[in-house]
Amino acid sequence: MTIGNDLRRAVRGRVLVAGDDGFEQARQPWNLAVEQPVRAVVEARDADDVAALVGYARLAGLAVSAQPSGHGAGGDVDGVILLRTGRLDGVDVRPEERVARVGAGVKWGELLAAASPHGLTGLAGSSPVVSVAGYTLGGGLSWFSRRHGFAADSVRAFDIVDAEGDRATVSAGSDPELFWALRGGGGDCALVTGVEFDLHPAPHLYGGRMLWPAERAPEVLAAFREVTAEAPDELTVWFTLLNFPPLPVLPDFLRGRALVAVDSTFLGEAGRAQDLLRRFDKIDGLVMDSRGTLPVAELGGICAEPTDPAPVQTRAELLTGLDEAVAAALLAGPIDPLLSVQVRHLGGALTRPARDGGACGHLAEPYSLYMVGIPFAPEAAAAIGARQNGIADALASHTSGRRPYTFLSPGEEAAAAFPGEVLARLRDVKRARDPHGVFRGNYPVLGR
Repeated sequence: MTIGNDLRRAVRGRVLVAGDDGFEQARQPWNLAVEQPVRAVVEARDADDVAALVGYARLAGLAVSAQPSGHGAGGDVDGVILLRTGRLDGVDVRPEERVARVGAGVKWGELLAAASPHGLTGLAGSSPVVSVAGYTLGGGLSWFSRRHGFAADSVRAFDIVDAEGDRATVSAGSDPELFWALRGGGGDCALVTGVEFDLHPAPHLYGGRMLWPAERAPEVLAAFREVTAEAPDELTVWFTLLNFPPLPVLPDFLRGRALVAVDSTFLGEAGRAQDLLRRFDKIDGLVMDSRGTLPVAELGGICAEPTDPAPVQTRAELLTGLDEAVAAALLAGPIDPLLSVQVRHLGGALTRPARDGGACGHLAEPYSLYMVGIPFAPEAAAAIGARQNGIADALASHTSGRRPYTFLSPGEEAAAAFPGEVLARLRDVKRARDPHGVFRGNYPVLGR
C-alpha cells in the first residue's frame, strides 16, 4: 500500500503524492526558488485532522512540516509530509477584551480586516498574505514592534498538537517551557493549529510610501538617519533602495527605474506624524507620496509587496549603527542585480526584554538590513548572491552576526537567530517534546 493510500485512510483532508494532479503546485512554497522534495502534501480539514496526521507520522517514522502559506520555507523538507493548514481559517475578534483567536491558516490581511473596525490591530508585518501563526512562531517583527515589541510576546495561548498526536492548549500557566519556546522559537516543538493573542489600540494610524529617483538617495538617507535618531516609539520608518525590472506588469513610473523609498507608520494623529516626517518634505524630486490617514486594514498596502508566489533570494543582517561609514557603504554604487536593499529602524520596545517574554528575546541592534533579489535563472542567482555578499562584507564591522528568525534565508540554521543560551534552551525543549523528530521546522533548532 502506498503512502498516499495510508494517508487517505488517516485523514479527511486532501492528500497529494507524486503523480497526482496538483501535487507539484501543492508542494511549492511561496518562495519559488526553494525546492521542496516532500513525500506527500496533506491539506488538513481541521485540528482533528492535524492530530490524526501526527499520529500516523509518529507510527510510520516520518516527519511533518507545517506551512500555512510557505513564506518561511527553509528547504529542509526532503522526504517529509508537508502539512497545509489553509482550511483552519477561523477568526474570532473580541474587541471588549482586545483579544483575537485565529486558526493556523489565517493571513494577516484577514485578521486586520476584522480588527480594524474596532480601532484595534495585531502586530502585523508588511505583507497581508503571510500567515499569523507562522509569522508569530518566528517572533514577528511588526510595523508596531517599536511600540509593542515582538508579535510573539503578545500571545496568550497556542492550540497545538504534540508529538504523540494529542491536542492541547498551551499557555504560561499550563506549560511555561513550551509556551516560551513557541513564542519566537520557530515552532519546531509542536504543531500549532490556533493562536490567541492581545490586540492593541490603533484608533489613529498614519502611514504610506514616499519615492524619489535614486540620485536623491544620499539626501534621503541623511534625512532617515536624522528622523530615526529622535523617533518616538510610535513612529516606524524604513529606507529602501529599489531597482525595478522592466516588467510590463509594473506601472510606467516604476518600470525599469532605480528609486529610493521611505515607508512609514505612526500610531497617532496625522498632524503629529507630519511634524515628525517633515525632514523628508524638504527633498525635491518626489515621484510618489501615498502618506495619509488609513485604516489598519490597509496596512499591507504601504510597501505594495507582491502577493503572488515568486522566486526570491534574500540575505539579512543586524546593524550595530548607521554612521557615515555605513551610509557610504550602502550608497557605494547601484544595487543591481538586486531588487531592493532595505534598512529598517528597530529600537524602542524591541531593545527592552519583555517581562516573561518568549524565545524571540530582544534586539540590541538599532537597525536591520534586508537584501532581496529575484533569481529568474541560475546565472542570476549567482550574481545576486555575489552582490549581497559584497554589501554584507563591506558592512561586516558594523553588523552583529545575528539575524532575526523571520529574516533567515533558505539553507540557514536557527543557530544564526539566537544567542547561545537561548539556542541551548530551545534544543532542550525540542529533545524533551519531540524526541523522535516528528516535527520538522523551517529552520530546525537541532541543525541539519
